[in-house]
Amino acid sequence: MIDTAILTRLNAPTASERLAALADVLLSTDFPPADPRMVNNHIHTTYSFSPYSPTAAVYAARAEGLCTAGIVDHDSIAGALEFVQAGLLVGIPTTVGIEARVSMAGTPFESRRTNNPDQIGCSYMALHGVPHARIPEVQRFFEPLRARRNVRNRAMVARINGLLAADGISLDFDRDVLPLSLFADGGTVTERHLMYALARALVARFGRGAPLVERLAALGVALTDAQRRQLTDTTYAFYDFDVLNVLKAAFVPKIYLPATDECPTLLELATFADHVGAILCYAYLGDVKASVTGDKAPQPFEDAHLDELFDVLAENGIRAVTYMPTRNSPEQLDRMRALCRRYGMFEVSGEDINSPRQSFRIGVLADERFSNLIDATWALIAHENGTKPLFR
Repeated sequence: MIDTAILTRLNAPTASERLAALADVLLSTDFPPADPRMVNNHIHTTYSFSPYSPTAAVYAARAEGLCTAGIVDHDSIAGALEFVQAGLLVGIPTTVGIEARVSMAGTPFESRRTNNPDQIGCSYMALHGVPHARIPEVQRFFEPLRARRNVRNRAMVARINGLLAADGISLDFDRDVLPLSLFADGGTVTERHLMYALARALVARFGRGAPLVERLAALGVALTDAQRRQLTDTTYAFYDFDVLNVLKAAFVPKIYLPATDECPTLLELATFADHVGAILCYAYLGDVKASVTGDKAPQPFEDAHLDELFDVLAENGIRAVTYMPTRNSPEQLDRMRALCRRYGMFEVSGEDINSPRQSFRIGVLADERFSNLIDATWALIAHENGTKPLFR
């Protein structure tokens, strides 16, 4: 985590202010050498949910020794150009993309779970390597989907209020949730924003530490030992983020409403990705036994029917898979990577960064077995810049 004073400056209200602050901060910054093995193509920013603006994310990535960094926000690519400009200032190449959900309607998976803990028949995908000239078109494509998402967000806030009325919790979407986002600047409001607003309300109502832990238990929230330790560390600067992570896994299922018309179909998104020249990737999750970030409950996902899923992906023109090596067992990775080879799937990797406790570094990439993921990052950069397009 970068120094909080620097983070505050790099999270200034506007992109121009953030980039100006970065130029000033760099005058007194001595970065460690960039490690050619350390890449990360899946960094979220304040344009979806994160403690980091695009500028702050690039600074944090370079401060941890990354040699490249990639932005991937949910349903928004509004922070991409700022991310690229910040990369130029700190001296590292960048990639830009967007994370989205698709409806699996019309496929064998419309009634089965894939990689989405909240909804059966809805899968997470990532568009990587978006050519910069197509960024405005990608942003326009998702604009009505972001608006439709807020209709559902408002309904979920009402459900939160219904469950917590006895605690005196009454969230207002426009007052308590929307200001936590950059929706007015083209960003997205996600379930994390809802849980962050609830976390702040719970902390304000019950305080930090034991009183909050007791109230969460009364609400049926079971804490792991690690979560309990975090919630009793009342001095942590980002305490509300720890509460958010607990609520994301344990409380979202209580208030979640299925996404419908805000999700394109798998084929629709594949067709659009091909139209703009982006690389559409299925985001492999794998069955979760213990969540690395603490924001997912133990749950089976796509492993039981992975071979059939690859068939469906290939039939719909998907030619790439993105995954996070630290989240999976060696057995899961070996099986999934073998399927990628069988189907000729391009492999992309990156850690899902959206919490201040996470490191931007993916230590396992130092293992020679994953050298192809480093090569893939440079291939994405070349594709994005138009110097060597993939699949053409």
